[in-house]
Amino acid sequence: MTSLAGRNVLVTGSTQGVGQAIVIAAARAGANVVIHGLQHDDSAQATLATCLEAGVDARLITGDLTAGDDPAQVIFQSALEANSAIDTLVNNAGTFIDIPFLDMDYQLFDKTMKLNVYSYYFLTQYFAKHWVASQTAGRILMIGSINGRLAEDVHTAYDTSKGAIEMMVKSVAVSLAPHKIRVNGLAPGLFYTPLTAPALDDPEFMQWMQQHTPNGQVPTADVCGESAVFLLSDAAKHICGHMLMVDGGMSIWQQPDP
Repeated sequence: MTSLAGRNVLVTGSTQGVGQAIVIAAARAGANVVIHGLQHDDSAQATLATCLEAGVDARLITGDLTAGDDPAQVIFQSALEANSAIDTLVNNAGTFIDIPFLDMDYQLFDKTMKLNVYSYYFLTQYFAKHWVASQTAGRILMIGSINGRLAEDVHTAYDTSKGAIEMMVKSVAVSLAPHKIRVNGLAPGLFYTPLTAPALDDPEFMQWMQQHTPNGQVPTADVCGESAVFLLSDAAKHICGHMLMVDGGMSIWQQPDP
């Protein structure tokens, strides 16, 4: 695996799913890691234990990125208290709401934007200011989604937020490149995780997914971890402002065969 030895990585929302896969992959690639979740639950402790098994420094912080007047600042300070040398940020924390457009209300839409967009933007800003002041060549990875390009009728708020992330990757990359801070994005398709298992355990739905994915695969989130490590590593040093689709080709297939 590509090395992240010597890097110090914070991954938000990393106690389960894609975030968990990324923080574990980063630890196994040699990075010291700060794991972030809402609470010190069993999943958080298991993630911490797995990262420590990689022989790196691993810390766990908790906090709600939608609570209070400036939650990004709270998480920024907590992360630096856990590891003052953080030089790599992965914005991953997010929420997903199944509500049709005509039924969406302001509070739910606002909650989606606060976690999926505002937290990315302002946590990135806090770290960027810190790195510019210390002349640190930081690295940032924004976790988007295939939903940032392909719409679903009951996921309008989520789709809108992930579309915003794709443009954030480009615009923030342009803004921070002169400071030697590299920004990229990762857009997962659908993976087999505890959250998606109820849907993917339905044989008809799994068959539909395989049919609409060119490579016919619905893997676990581990493939996202490997892709994230590459984008954060020196192997990707000339990749800037790019959104890497990790979706088996689903986003490029205009009309799958029936």
